[in-house]
Amino acid sequence: MENRRWTPLAISLLAIVVTAGILVWSRYSGKQATEIIISSPPPVEQMGEVYIGGAVNNPGLYPLRADDSVAILVQAAGGTTTGIECDNVRLYIAEAGEKDSPQKVDINRAEAWLLEALPGIGSDRANAIVEYRNQHGPFRNNGELTKVSGIGTTIFRQIEPLVTVAE
Repeated sequence: MENRRWTPLAISLLAIVVTAGILVWSRYSGKQATEIIISSPPPVEQMGEVYIGGAVNNPGLYPLRADDSVAILVQAAGGTTTGIECDNVRLYIAEAGEKDSPQKVDINRAEAWLLEALPGIGSDRANAIVEYRNQHGPFRNNGELTKVSGIGTTIFRQIEPLVTVAE
């Protein structure tokens, strides 16, 4: 009869010890959150600006930093145009006091919106240049612009220093 009293007591004590062990183990089993802090690199000071033009998708002025490479700058300008590789890069540094010459518009590649920016060329003449180019092929020289409807010698003289025909 004495065994009958100890059996429920032993089972109760065993249940309490197991429950307590599970609670202690679950609290300290390594499920604590680990905080990861990623510090941002210190900002690189801008050294100036560089003009990126030619066979890039978005020619223009871009910030120049000490750690920039040519590849980074070309990517900033939207990458190269279709089929162009960065194997031949020319760098020109102007002399002090040298006047900047404007970027010339390639009349064989320019879209109508860019041609409209030329003096004396509006929407109609820009579309006429594109249409002429589509019908007759690429321009061989700047003077061929006078064959486009609406472009006479007066307008041609205004835009001649601003346009080019790519080689």
